[in-house]
Amino acid sequence: MRLIKTLWPLLLFISATATATPQIQHWQTGNGAGVYYIHAPELPMVDLRLVFDAGSARDGDRPGLALMTNALLDAGVKGMDEEAIAERFENLGAQYSASALRDMAIVQLRSLNQADLLEPALETFIKVAATPRFPEKVLIRERSRMLLALKAKQESPGDLAQEAFYQALYGKHPYASPTEGTEASVKALRRTDLTDFHERHYVARNAVIAIVGAVDRRQAESMAERLSEALPTGQKAPPLPTVKPLAEAKRRVIEHPSSQSHLLMGQPGMTRDDPDYMPLYVGNHILGGSGFGSRIVEEIREKRGLSYSAYSYFLPMRVTGPFMLGLQTRNDQVDTAEKVLRETLVRFVEEGPSQDELIASKKNITGGFPLRIDSNKDLVEYAAMIGFYGLPLDYLEGFNERVEAVRVEQIRDAFKRRVHPGRMATIIVGQPG
Repeated sequence: MRLIKTLWPLLLFISATATATPQIQHWQTGNGAGVYYIHAPELPMVDLRLVFDAGSARDGDRPGLALMTNALLDAGVKGMDEEAIAERFENLGAQYSASALRDMAIVQLRSLNQADLLEPALETFIKVAATPRFPEKVLIRERSRMLLALKAKQESPGDLAQEAFYQALYGKHPYASPTEGTEASVKALRRTDLTDFHERHYVARNAVIAIVGAVDRRQAESMAERLSEALPTGQKAPPLPTVKPLAEAKRRVIEHPSSQSHLLMGQPGMTRDDPDYMPLYVGNHILGGSGFGSRIVEEIREKRGLSYSAYSYFLPMRVTGPFMLGLQTRNDQVDTAEKVLRETLVRFVEEGPSQDELIASKKNITGGFPLRIDSNKDLVEYAAMIGFYGLPLDYLEGFNERVEAVRVEQIRDAFKRRVHPGRMATIIVGQPG
């Protein structure tokens, strides 16, 4: 056990040095789970990421259900309670994690590839993902914890702004539902809600399995089949409804006793497989996605000192995810900051970037790309994302080439067609003057 703990820092250090563009292999298991595999023999370790179309967009009329189900997977299986499960992973030097987002639910394992460690770790992981018990006593405890977290959220202007922003953008669409749920919905959650949700969504045909590490193709196929066979075959989740664009501008001010006001502005943006993805992505890098090199930071922070942090980004999702601009500023400066932020966006949409800005942005993106795939942890996240959203297998290999192909005219055209400064949702939380 001491040897395993000693090895982890060394393994993580070595992992961060691997920068070669990986080759992704793909197949399906016998009962319909998609598998995405990268052979990474440099380190004696394996990362396995299991992704289900079971995020909060599938909550229905029970906000918080997807998150609670995911959080309680490791609360107990046949013959093991949550303490025994945690101790099992720790004694094997394995790392288990789980999370739920709007689009997806994630269950992940990291283990050394030594057979006497990997096999029992995989066996326990499969039980956790496929046959959780959801003990009533743990549900009661976690329900209380989530309710406390929701109360704490009311004291966070940033969290309040985020929730109001998604509600303004998405209305009755599933993306508007808060991932953490509401006080009423969390109080109403019952064990049968979790078991039903798991039986419906944690199934093979609704799953993507990503494997990265020092296992060969035969071993990867065996791991994927064992995991897939433990799951019911089930059915893929139905398509989410399309997102309607905003018909008009919206503006909401939420009074909050904070020394700074949090401002978010935006609209529905793009999907993961959007044909305008690359021009919008590169263009936003110039607008507000590159930190000190961006126009928003230059106008908001460097020229006027209105905010320490100002930014913009697209969050592409299965259906149209948000395009968001944001900042925090003193209460007495929020009107000025909002005006400058909006004017900066309008000017960029009308004029587009300069050629010099585009060249600098391309260098920044392509130069930093190797750091984004420099560990097995990064690679397994990308492999799962590629599988979940149905992106091409050469997505990583051709990324820099697609960035280099973007032209000023493409960015200008994409922003004029897709970004509408006159129809933005604006949320301010604080005490604006």
